[in-house]
Amino acid sequence: MKSRENILNKLRRQIVDQVALPEVLDGPWIQYDDPKSQFRTMVEFVGGSVTEVASPTEMLDHLGNFDEWRAAKRIFSSIPEVPGNVDLAAVEDAHDLENLDFVAYRAQFAVAENGAVYLSDSDLRHRVIFFITQFLVLLVDQRDLVHNMHQAYRQAVIPQPGFGLFLSGPSKTADIEQSLVIGAHGCRELQVFLLNNPS
Repeated sequence: MKSRENILNKLRRQIVDQVALPEVLDGPWIQYDDPKSQFRTMVEFVGGSVTEVASPTEMLDHLGNFDEWRAAKRIFSSIPEVPGNVDLAAVEDAHDLENLDFVAYRAQFAVAENGAVYLSDSDLRHRVIFFITQFLVLLVDQRDLVHNMHQAYRQAVIPQPGFGLFLSGPSKTADIEQSLVIGAHGCRELQVFLLNNPS
């Protein structure tokens, strides 16, 4: 254990030169006649699902149709209309979240080009929730749907220092006997709710 701490302490003392972020170049980047349809196609292609709702309350109604939601014992929610029973502020050790059933979280924006959803930990104590939960439920406003990754990069705001994540679909791997396995090292299912009537 002492060797590990020595190595980590040496790494912490290293001063790394700051590198400027790359420029966002203007160009004839891809645009979609129907970005919402493209977004749905891409999310479903990578194993997730998209449901349009008029309000977060309608989102909760949809969740109530899932056996897994009704049987869930530990839920973290950052969406006021969706009840949760896990208080991240009271969790000291992220390992204590290992049996998290559902996470319901409002995403910053989404990308039609590849079905990615942008998440940051600006209001979270433990960003591991995005990866450790069994079921990840994201709410994103339709007005926050951009066409391509160039627009997405321009829109992504990452506090310094900070964390930002483009997430697309549930976790998956195809390196085990060349067969696709969903939920091998992350959420088993990703549900995106597209808010088509933001208040």
